[in-house]
Amino acid sequence: MSTLSHDPGWPRAGAWPALDETPAAASVDLAILGVPAWRTSLSPTNAHATPAAIREALRRYSPALVPDRSHGDVVVDLDGRDGGRLAIADAGDVDEPDGPEGEARTTVAVAGALGRARALIALGGDNSVTVATALGAWGADLGRAGLVTIDAHYDLRDGISNGSPVRRLVEAGLDPGRIVQIGIADFANSAAYARRAADLGITVIHRDELHRRSPAEVMAEALAIAGSAGGPVHLDVDVDVCDRSVAPACPASVPGGLAAWELRALVRAAASDARVRSADLVEIDATTDAADQRTVRLAALCVLEFAAGLAARGASAG
Repeated sequence: MSTLSHDPGWPRAGAWPALDETPAAASVDLAILGVPAWRTSLSPTNAHATPAAIREALRRYSPALVPDRSHGDVVVDLDGRDGGRLAIADAGDVDEPDGPEGEARTTVAVAGALGRARALIALGGDNSVTVATALGAWGADLGRAGLVTIDAHYDLRDGISNGSPVRRLVEAGLDPGRIVQIGIADFANSAAYARRAADLGITVIHRDELHRRSPAEVMAEALAIAGSAGGPVHLDVDVDVCDRSVAPACPASVPGGLAAWELRALVRAAASDARVRSADLVEIDATTDAADQRTVRLAALCVLEFAAGLAARGASAG
């Protein structure tokens, strides 16, 4: 990344304090956790390089929301370091998160971070991180939990890979009636797994349906289903749901996917709901991005959109 300018009147996002260095009694609104899994990916990937790339890309952005006529002429600063709304902390990276031992470390890290924070977003890594991240966030609430995926794929494959997290969560005890999959696309899935989703009773919102509805409306429906038992909802954001022109660093992205603004709007709408306590951001190989880093920069914006949604719930009491 080129050297960035310094302007005291234009603070940058990112470079948040480490979670383990914040006072134990301090309330944290959002914890950032890197989960650089990659070893079981169905496509060759260097997704383990992505958490660091997203953190670096965050420095390209301001943590401020500019005035919006629909919400009044108010500037909202997300970053509590500058008197803004949120206390954000970085929980570092999980060491070697692949395999049973790595997933166990991830689950413990997620649960520990959420013991200090209102919400957590995990930076993948491939989509396999969804299993350990969600289970760590749900804990004893698995029986009431829900899952919303923003993904072109069902992720119901057999075996253990980045193509199997939804199936593995169902096998772990998640009620498939509280799973909603947004963005499922034609020619990106097999008929067998489409039938499996239908047989399980998973709610599918096809990519084409998003043309006719607003992102906020779609997410409201998804959360009503996923949160129907009153438990916590995990949000899985697989960036390969986006059109390949905006997400070239996602090995499985295809032409005709979501626009960047649609993904951003869906993430913010989800995070504004208190039932969403955790999220993951996955399936980017930062080492294959376009020269302008468009995929990684979109991922960084999704982190900020999640924070904006969290801020819309209200300031921390701590």
